Amino acid sequence: MLGRTAHLDTFTRDNLPPREQWPELRLAGFDYPLQLNAAVELSDRLVERGFGERIALIGNDRQRTYRELAEWTNQLAHALVEDYGVKPGNRVLIRSANNPAMVACWLAATKAGAVVVNTMPMLRAGELAKIVDKAEISHALCDTRLLDELNTCAETSRYLTKVIGFDGTANHDAELDRAALHKPATFTAVDTAQDDVALLAFTSGTTGQPKATMHFHRDLLIIADSYAREILQVTPDDIFVGSPPLAFTFGLGGLAIFPLRFGATATLLEKASPANMIDIIETYRATVSFTAPTAYRGMLKAMDEGADLSSLRVAVSAGETLPAPVYEEWRQKTGKLMLDGIGSTEMLHIFISNRLDDAKPGCTGKPVGGYEARVVDLEMQEVPRGEVGRLAVRGPTGCRYLADERQAQYVRDGWNLTGDSFVRDEQGYFHFAARSDDMIVSSGYNIAGPEVEAALLAHDEVLECAVVGAPDDERGQIVEAFVVLAPGVVGDEACAQRLQGFVKQTLAPYKYPRSVRFIDELPKTATGKIQRFRLKQAYHPAAAGGQA
Repeated sequence: MLGRTAHLDTFTRDNLPPREQWPELRLAGFDYPLQLNAAVELSDRLVERGFGERIALIGNDRQRTYRELAEWTNQLAHALVEDYGVKPGNRVLIRSANNPAMVACWLAATKAGAVVVNTMPMLRAGELAKIVDKAEISHALCDTRLLDELNTCAETSRYLTKVIGFDGTANHDAELDRAALHKPATFTAVDTAQDDVALLAFTSGTTGQPKATMHFHRDLLIIADSYAREILQVTPDDIFVGSPPLAFTFGLGGLAIFPLRFGATATLLEKASPANMIDIIETYRATVSFTAPTAYRGMLKAMDEGADLSSLRVAVSAGETLPAPVYEEWRQKTGKLMLDGIGSTEMLHIFISNRLDDAKPGCTGKPVGGYEARVVDLEMQEVPRGEVGRLAVRGPTGCRYLADERQAQYVRDGWNLTGDSFVRDEQGYFHFAARSDDMIVSSGYNIAGPEVEAALLAHDEVLECAVVGAPDDERGQIVEAFVVLAPGVVGDEACAQRLQGFVKQTLAPYKYPRSVRFIDELPKTATGKIQRFRLKQAYHPAAAGGQA
């Protein structure tokens, strides 16, 4: 039974999946009031708890306290409601790079009862149009430096009627900023239900019609009160830094929700290169880092040149499987563990993770408190320990697609099927094998590409690599490796043979890459996730089809 909605525009509630297609939600231990506004809990509530003068956000050469954040977002909320007519339940798109103004707009729109849709700053007008149409978005808040594509989208949109510019720099001199300037610093937030939709998160890497996942107000707090509290053990003294865009739920959790929930500090970088992250870590003595393994490799290299990362107490790796060599090198150079984990946009954030006192290489860990996971076959029966199968998970969050028939594919028998292949060992630890559609079947053998990648990465001549299944008339598929070599290494046949021989010494011989291609760089998403499908499209278009 859903709670009493505060949404006047009931579009999101009207387009929830049929209840019989929902995953089973396990909410024991996550007790919140029936009426709950997550933005209040992440701003004004911290001021009430005595954190008003502590630093909440750092970005664009400016620091803002929790009191300043609460007042800023309250003024923005007044402007959204009084000047731009935002009503509870309206969908509000936000387009910006990672900066404090984006966080403020997100909180303000949420206080006003809107359903926020955070978007990547590099999306083009056509891509934005798909999102606008799917979510029937009426209002958009946009960093003035990124207005062109959004204005182009609005010119032909049947839904998007208001595009409002804000200043993403520290100057605060744009339309929305001026409208909010003289508004009251207090705001009575909309009394949303804990199960009113607060966030529509569009999945990355999809083609065709996009999928939007629907997350409630309580979900935004659950990921902090489970993963961040239990695994990261966040305290008010923590300072967060990271590379994932706030438009992705991994970034929104790690760089906004988690620090703000516990009175900690978030540092936000519009261009989060390893060099920029290192600068932030050294300047502010950051303690918690969120990024992908490829970025950690760059940070490790910088340590050889004198970079000081000693302030970090937690390094979280996600978005791409963590190779054991990266884990081991991090432990050796820093004396600390790197936490691997897996999450999904559908589940909102990480649900299986290593722990600070229980981590090991090549292992994703165990379920976060409140979550349950198992490895199943095609009939949803749990497979024996040690065998590869599909990952199924359930807990306090779960998949609810916005008006999408693909809901029935992701949720089955109350479990969320993430699309990942895993192995669970005798001790109950989960080990990532591959994305279910990235398993390579060669001469009847099931080969997990990430396992071959990890073996290659242990070779001194390999800087980065990606492994895919290439079509082969005799074997069906063969293992093909795309390798970025370390500086000075020549990518010739002799090098390929050295790498093939090295893998044969590490793994069963049938797993070695029969094809090795040397390339200058790997295609990646903005979060550093390797896009293997682009390699398939470029080198084997007939076999790749429209895969994404």
